[in-house]
Amino acid sequence: MLSSRPIRLAFSSLTAAVVAVGVLAAPAAQAKPVPADPVGVVTDRLARQLAGEFAADARNLFPATADRAVNLARAPETSPLGRAVRAANRTVLAAKGLPQNGASLLTVRLADPGMVPALRRGVAPLVASSPSDDTGVSVTAYDRAANRVLLSPDRVPDRPVYLVEVDTGAAVTMGMAVMRTTLSERGQATQPRAAAGYWATQVTSIRLDDDMEPWHKGKAEIFAIAAGFGQDGKVKVDTVEMPYLDHDGTTYYPGQLLVHFSSYKYNLADLVLMEEDGGTNYRELALALSQALLTIVDGGVYIPLVSAILNAIPDSWWVDDPDYVDSWYTLSTATSGTLRGAAANGTISVRPYWVQPL
Repeated sequence: MLSSRPIRLAFSSLTAAVVAVGVLAAPAAQAKPVPADPVGVVTDRLARQLAGEFAADARNLFPATADRAVNLARAPETSPLGRAVRAANRTVLAAKGLPQNGASLLTVRLADPGMVPALRRGVAPLVASSPSDDTGVSVTAYDRAANRVLLSPDRVPDRPVYLVEVDTGAAVTMGMAVMRTTLSERGQATQPRAAAGYWATQVTSIRLDDDMEPWHKGKAEIFAIAAGFGQDGKVKVDTVEMPYLDHDGTTYYPGQLLVHFSSYKYNLADLVLMEEDGGTNYRELALALSQALLTIVDGGVYIPLVSAILNAIPDSWWVDDPDYVDSWYTLSTATSGTLRGAAANGTISVRPYWVQPL
């Protein structure tokens, strides 16, 4: 998972510091607890169960290497473990705003390849859930007696650790469909007019900075939100998966079309990159975007939309989790070259691309 911090998070940190200075003068009762992450609650409970009461049933589900994750839906459907996994998956789908008939999202993986030798020596593994909070002071794991074991988030443990987490790749795919449907119902999804061909922005290379992500995070799952004004003067939104962007600090050469200008009134659009962190609620995000963008009126000249998109993101997303990655303002049909993101966390090289009609 990426660990970028947008300006809004910096402002939140500054505010927190100011409050902390005056903590003695403020009544403790006024402090508001951070709401629990429902996905994190589910995966933590399942990790405790896999380590303790379901340990025998779960033994065949734990991978022997760190190169793959195992979907927990492989547990027999009628077994206590299978019933617990399916109930947990329904809760996760609901918390993420995904349809209840969606794919099973809960997986388990070995946290790091360096843990394999200890595992082969018979060292008893711990089981933990992968927290979405990158700023946490510890990672909670469980031993065979289901006792809590606190691990440092900054150092890979010597003892093998299995991580229960959400299949973020599958979640992004389903989430993009939910967002497109939700925005379409409100007339805010892009509607390509490709009969005569159109211009698009092609990303020839992209690199996201390395921000020392913790050991308990796996590959990043990035998606893009492109926005511009439609022919009716309303803001139109398109969402795009970027499944190849697995790691920061690596340059990728996708040749992907990220902005399609066929739906836009002007030859300008904005681009925001977001990260699926396991707790992302796609329907909530789509509804928040829809409500915020409906208030923006086309005044006959293009208005940048990045700030409106970021302001629409639910406040809870900014408390702990860096879901925002970076953004690029006013890309045009003629934009070409290497561009640094507004948050200085990403660099993309782009060029105009003419999409031929069929």
